[in-house]
Amino acid sequence: MTHSPRRPPGSRFGHRTGAYGLLALGALLFLAFSLALPDTFPTLDNISEVLSNQSIPAILALGATIPIVTAKFDLSIGYGLGLAHVMTMQLIAHEAWPWPLVCLLVVLGGTLVGILNGAVVEFARINSFIATLGTGSILYAVTGWITNGARIVPGPHGLPAAFTDLYDSRFLGLPVSAFYVLALTAVLWVVLERLPLGRYLYVIGSNPRAAELVGIPTRRYVIHAFAGSGLVVGIAGVLLAAQQRIGNPSVGLDYLLPAFVGALLGSTAIRPGRANALGTLVAVAVLAIGLAGIGQLGAQFWVTPLFNGATLLLAVGMAGYAARRQLRRQRTEPPRTLPDPPRATP
Repeated sequence: MTHSPRRPPGSRFGHRTGAYGLLALGALLFLAFSLALPDTFPTLDNISEVLSNQSIPAILALGATIPIVTAKFDLSIGYGLGLAHVMTMQLIAHEAWPWPLVCLLVVLGGTLVGILNGAVVEFARINSFIATLGTGSILYAVTGWITNGARIVPGPHGLPAAFTDLYDSRFLGLPVSAFYVLALTAVLWVVLERLPLGRYLYVIGSNPRAAELVGIPTRRYVIHAFAGSGLVVGIAGVLLAAQQRIGNPSVGLDYLLPAFVGALLGSTAIRPGRANALGTLVAVAVLAIGLAGIGQLGAQFWVTPLFNGATLLLAVGMAGYAARRQLRRQRTEPPRTLPDPPRATP
């Protein structure tokens, strides 16, 4: 019986530092801001507000993580969020459709948009950046056509209370939206880390040619990844409508950059070198702590986009370094066995 070579102590320490360094940074930031703002920052009210405000960016970041696993990028998520948001408001506030039906249709519509993105990328062989930017522009045009560039304001009776409770209610003293984030993280963790589907997606992302050689239908699984992203975007659009209660045709673009910052920065944590759900959750938490802290310190309005942009550049650099480090480590370790690829039915 052969044994795999054990890592030297220095290598194990470096791996743990890379895996949990971002989590430690978040704890240090929270401690630093708590010491600087002891009366406001470490309070339950502030924590609840941060969880509520960052829930939708966190959900969108988790959605962006799915295509990144396959080395693809979905730049349409911000535009899709805006369209899902205004469609929800339009059908509930102006068309008086039952809100459960509207939520279902919007989520299904987001999934169909994701399938369209995947089909364009895989069958038209267009780079995912360009393809999803193009489809995103089309979604933005549809949003403008629906709203005519104006906000959608409900009537005097407002939105149904049961619908707004999807976002406003609380559970265990905390915003229920935070538990949506935890539930979605758990689902993605199981899919990506414990199911054959996730292993196939990771193989496609690391080496699509090798995936094809072992019989993995790469086109099908890439489309699945984009469909999952679209489904999550639809859910986020419904929750955004329940949160804001006014349809804003341009609101989705504000969430595009934070989503990618969280997804890319998350690929440097927990499982360095590859996008993963827990890493994305940690990254979003660190960003939320940082934004909340500098906001309470009285930072100007332009500090937020500066923070997001600088963090994105840092995240891309760190993600690239972590990926190269992971590749070097894989070359020195024995190969892992993959589950048998699904057989095509006649």
